[in-house]
Amino acid sequence: MTRAWVLHPDIKSDRGRRDAHMALEEAVSLAHALPDLEVIGSEVVSLPKPHAGMLFGSGKIAELKTRIKDAEVELVLVDGPVTPVQQRNLEKEWGVKLLDRTGLILEIFSDRAATREGVLQVEMAHLSYQRTRLVRAWTHLERQRGGLGFVGGPGETQIEADRRAIDEQLVRLRRQLDKVVKTRELHRKARAKVPYPIVALVGYTNAGKSTLFNRLTGADVMAKDMLFATLDPTMRRVQLPTGADVILSDTVGFISDLPTELVAAFRATLEEVLAADVIVHVRDISHPETEEQARDVTTILDSLGVDEQTTQLELWNKVDRLDLDTADALRARASRDDGTFVTSALSGEGLDAFLDAVTHALGEEKRRDQLVLPYDEGRKRAWLFQKGLVEEETQDEDGFHLTLSWSAKDRAQFESL
Repeated sequence: MTRAWVLHPDIKSDRGRRDAHMALEEAVSLAHALPDLEVIGSEVVSLPKPHAGMLFGSGKIAELKTRIKDAEVELVLVDGPVTPVQQRNLEKEWGVKLLDRTGLILEIFSDRAATREGVLQVEMAHLSYQRTRLVRAWTHLERQRGGLGFVGGPGETQIEADRRAIDEQLVRLRRQLDKVVKTRELHRKARAKVPYPIVALVGYTNAGKSTLFNRLTGADVMAKDMLFATLDPTMRRVQLPTGADVILSDTVGFISDLPTELVAAFRATLEEVLAADVIVHVRDISHPETEEQARDVTTILDSLGVDEQTTQLELWNKVDRLDLDTADALRARASRDDGTFVTSALSGEGLDAFLDAVTHALGEEKRRDQLVLPYDEGRKRAWLFQKGLVEEETQDEDGFHLTLSWSAKDRAQFESL
């Protein structure tokens, strides 16, 4: 186990945006998301402004150095951006490895990526991040390489050669990712031919999306009380109370200050949200910063270019963690908004009303109709039976007399046959 210390720089100009102690708590949770880290200490460090070369002031650096040495810390995690120069100087001063917020999230994503697409995206994000970290931290980066062609141009320094190697690897990964993305697009087109609408679950990481997904689908997606328990998107078919089928999509959780490298790299994964007919924003309503988290999710959805016409529902999840009075007050608030539901993915509270709302949003309400099909319309009759829409059938000289229970969408598809 690697012994880690977590620091959250509370910069005066940033105050008011987020509570520093809540931000530190989230950073510690991020650290716990890596299985081989042991967090032995954490603290908020107040800063009037960041110091260009060292981030912290000399007195604070000396104070932290003593504590880090006494606690035998091997890794310092700084919850915020750290420039390459600051990282090099702090590592040299403290004699430990240092990761900033971006580096830590990249490590978590590397640990969690399971699909080919996820692995490629994480690797690309890692390389983009490393490219900015190529500073002259070691003397070998200052050496010039000879002009033999295959080892670099005349006078090319090691740092330039390393950067060129990273760029070449990024190009190779991008080509591989393009192939994977094309495969995903083919799958998406194949799903479009199957007349199932898509319902996408989005939300801040650890809001309970995967627990909800498992409850609704009977699947066994990893669901733990930790940040980024699920990374790769998962899709399953779900039957609504009316009998209509939808595709439920569980997406990667969002987080504040998501590294720009990852926003770009995971755009293909998040494009499942753009294809959704209904977007369900799952919120951990028991979290002290639930409003701030909701704003972060909304910001990312806006940056993805989600269509304003797409129906969005909001689930206030984890109500089972609240006291009775608070829960009742939330239920009263949600009852005044048709698109908001108080739920518990663990107990199932509120999910029936939520599924009814999904049914309504998709126009999947069933109605009974009488239909007469001539005998030469056997293909249409077979389609109706295959979809399970026929309640009763009789025959006479006019053809098949059918009693149907179907939605407006079913009827539209039938008429297009």
